[in-house]
Amino acid sequence: TGAITAEEGKKSSHLNIVGMVGSIDNDFCGTDMTIGTDSALHRIMEVIDAITTTAQSHQRTFVLEVMGRHCGYLALVSGLASGADWLFIPESPPEDGWEDLMCERLGE
Repeated sequence: TGAITAEEGKKSSHLNIVGMVGSIDNDFCGTDMTIGTDSALHRIMEVIDAITTTAQSHQRTFVLEVMGRHCGYLALVSGLASGADWLFIPESPPEDGWEDLMCERLGE
């Protein structure tokens, strides 16, 4: 079951154990930023920089999906940093009719 018995605990009572969260999602309370979040954000920005030139030269719209499980931190921060026109995050689902608003925006 993975449980430590009292006898096993006494044998190892001299050990100090620390657990560290390693997750790019940055969804663990009690920390400013989880290990991996900054690296993931850096890589996302590299990708955005790489596709921006292509999008502009070919007059195309690109959709970029980033990881984050149920946490929109990476999407939000990379969207703000890159000047995204539209952003979807799980914490704030889009309202009804968002498709029409997006089409209007793309037509500008």
